[in-house]
Amino acid sequence: MKILGIDPGSRITGYGILEVENLKLFTCLEGGAIRLLEPSFPKRLGQLFTRLREVIEHHQPTIMAIEQVFVHQNVQSALKLGHARGVAIAAASLSGLPVFEYAPRLVKKTVVGYGAAEKHQVQQMVKAVLNLNKLPQADCADALAIALCHAYHLPLLQKG
Repeated sequence: MKILGIDPGSRITGYGILEVENLKLFTCLEGGAIRLLEPSFPKRLGQLFTRLREVIEHHQPTIMAIEQVFVHQNVQSALKLGHARGVAIAAASLSGLPVFEYAPRLVKKTVVGYGAAEKHQVQQMVKAVLNLNKLPQADCADALAIALCHAYHLPLLQKG
């Protein structure tokens, strides 16, 4: 099974492809950050859709896991994040991928053991669990953490 993890953003969207074998062996196939450089927000969304479709076509994941929207202080940022999530979900849906959503605190609790973990803690744990040679970039680490969160929840999902 291949899981596409997405950490959506209106400027930078992290992604990670995780291969899962026997619900225990995790291999990072690719991870990165899609930098959206267009000045126009609608054009950035179009660019995001195109890039995600390319990633999906190249890796042929079987599932997509994505972070849920959260509102910290800026409602406008949350709305833009919601648009980016919608584009990612549409790209996955067009490819026939089932989509699973996870709250940021659940991802951190599942991967790091602490729901209010800092970014660097997520990066360190992702590096350790996936046996990576170097610390992944923050958005990439978040996307891989979301994929790991889904992988860790697979036994529960299969029971219910």
